[in-house]
Amino acid sequence: MPQQDPSTIFDQKHAAEYDQRFAKAAAMGDALQLLTAAVLGDPPADARVLSVGAGTGLEIAYLAQRFPGWRFMAVEPSGPMLAVCRSKMEECGISARCELHGGYLDSLPPSEPFDAATSLLVSQFVLDPVARTEFFRAIAGRLRPGGVLMAADLAGDTATATYQSLFEVWLRVLDVPPEKAEGLRTAYGRDVAVLPADRVGEIIRAGGFEPPFQFLQAGLIHAWYACRS
Repeated sequence: MPQQDPSTIFDQKHAAEYDQRFAKAAAMGDALQLLTAAVLGDPPADARVLSVGAGTGLEIAYLAQRFPGWRFMAVEPSGPMLAVCRSKMEECGISARCELHGGYLDSLPPSEPFDAATSLLVSQFVLDPVARTEFFRAIAGRLRPGGVLMAADLAGDTATATYQSLFEVWLRVLDVPPEKAEGLRTAYGRDVAVLPADRVGEIIRAGGFEPPFQFLQAGLIHAWYACRS
């Protein structure tokens, strides 16, 4: 299946409104960031962290404030999202510790291996399972042996009544008006690879990691951590 071009999904209007659009679900993002920081608390005090699909830079801003010695590489293919990320880094006073790369991992220049990587709500947009495995393999190739990946995506078995019930809860969490609910359901089916959580875990492992541990579920968001094989 063809992949979505992030520049068409995350255009300037979407990027400017992104954080506010999901403000009602901010508590779930806070939980994800809190637990991500806890899992990543073992790398060196001067750890280098790769953020793949950095978006507006929320997790970088959070981690940079928690760990003042860490340095970050933000990789983001959407120019408008990267511009918001850059502004956030400047506002937080952490620009000196952050590098920004407009593009994908395959265009990121070679560097020393990273100690950890984050991929939060990113791989779900890679619709083909083989390409999704290669996405994680590319991340593994940038990590030192034993480096930690933090991954989060929307997940669920869409063929089950459990998912349909949880999707209704998800609509209420996001405060989606009834007249827009079917449009979101259609968009998830077309633009987002919502797979069962176990299947996502298998894809991560096949991408060059030890079997991942799921450490969070918040609505449809599932999160895992895994060490590079």
